[in-house]
Amino acid sequence: MPEPRPGTPLIDAEDQPTPTPPVAAARRRLLAHPAFVLTGIVLASLNMRAALAGVSPLMSEIGDHFHLTAATSSLVTTIPLVFMGLGSIAAPRLARRWGTETVLCAALALLCGGILLRVTPPVVALFAGCALVGTAIALLNVLMPGLVKRDFPDRAASMTALYSTTLILGATGAAASAVPLEDALGGWQGSLASWAVLAAVAAVLWLPQAVLIRRAGRGNGPDAPAPAPVAAGPRLSRSPLAWQVTLMMGTQSLVAYVCIAWMPTIFTDHGMSKSQAGIVYAFYTLTQMAGSFFVPLLAGRMRDQRLLAVGVVALLAAGLTGLLTAPVAGAWAWATLMGVAQGGLLGLALTFMVLRTRDAHTAARLSGMAQTWGYLLASVGPFAIGWVYGATGSWALPIALLLGACCALVFLGLGAGRNRKI
Repeated sequence: MPEPRPGTPLIDAEDQPTPTPPVAAARRRLLAHPAFVLTGIVLASLNMRAALAGVSPLMSEIGDHFHLTAATSSLVTTIPLVFMGLGSIAAPRLARRWGTETVLCAALALLCGGILLRVTPPVVALFAGCALVGTAIALLNVLMPGLVKRDFPDRAASMTALYSTTLILGATGAAASAVPLEDALGGWQGSLASWAVLAAVAAVLWLPQAVLIRRAGRGNGPDAPAPAPVAAGPRLSRSPLAWQVTLMMGTQSLVAYVCIAWMPTIFTDHGMSKSQAGIVYAFYTLTQMAGSFFVPLLAGRMRDQRLLAVGVVALLAAGLTGLLTAPVAGAWAWATLMGVAQGGLLGLALTFMVLRTRDAHTAARLSGMAQTWGYLLASVGPFAIGWVYGATGSWALPIALLLGACCALVFLGLGAGRNRKI
């Protein structure tokens, strides 16, 4: 990884993008060993979806344990999405007050606590833990793009590819190992609680970075020069480009979380066995890694990403069309097309937060805006699609609605893919 050029100020991901000289020096010392920083990013990324993906295969066991109705059980996946949206609002403010490294470390510790709280006996603890998990993931989601742009400005696209692929790897591992861990650890509680270990390890790795930066910040003394005043930056709420990135993030997330919630059910409703549906679903999740890795790399080499965006959406639409017309006969093909496309759309949306901004300050603010409104929009998807399915008794209309979302993604990609800056 390239080291920062001497004399180049390190732009932080938080709202105060001009750090004091001791803080900038501390970050240069950390980046003198980029493998350490890189390992921290990888471990944090592994935690950004694992705690959510490990729940879906165990939903029936969780519902039976607490005697929950199907509608109430859906809150286990809906609550984290809502708090992923709401928690995104606070992320830049917390980072401005405490520093990006400290907030990332605290988010991982909060994630560990939320995972453990979900498996304690009262049912209210299950839902409270879901809220903490969603909040912790929101902080990680928002701060990671700005952190990447700050510490690896010359390789922002490739680093985005790395952490988005690692994110999907964590989700794939959690989904694939949920039932085996349940069998090995004596129940769904052990399976869910096991992911607290990964969060704890990541928090421990980020702790030295957080301590170093906090000490540097406190060591300025009363006569230290104050940081240069910072301009407020562009008004994102008035930027059509910012809203295009935001709605693209939200729409692709909505489709992704609908598939997380309902894809295995679509297969089983058309006659596939539960075990085979689980295998196809795990394969679908795994193939997302290909899209999330290669699409950001391609985007970083292009001045204009409109054609790339349309191509990725076309893959998703082709997979959904196949799911509508021949869900079981072509299941592996549809899983491949949809997996590559959805991984690519996630990576592209995250890359746009970097490519469409001029500095890490604006990238972090755009990330907060996109993920606040994006995940609030996504939280509507699983419940709404489930309601439509319940009302019609068929998957035809729900999948047709997802194809309508693909049409929206084409227009959003044509807007967000232009070679422009906010």
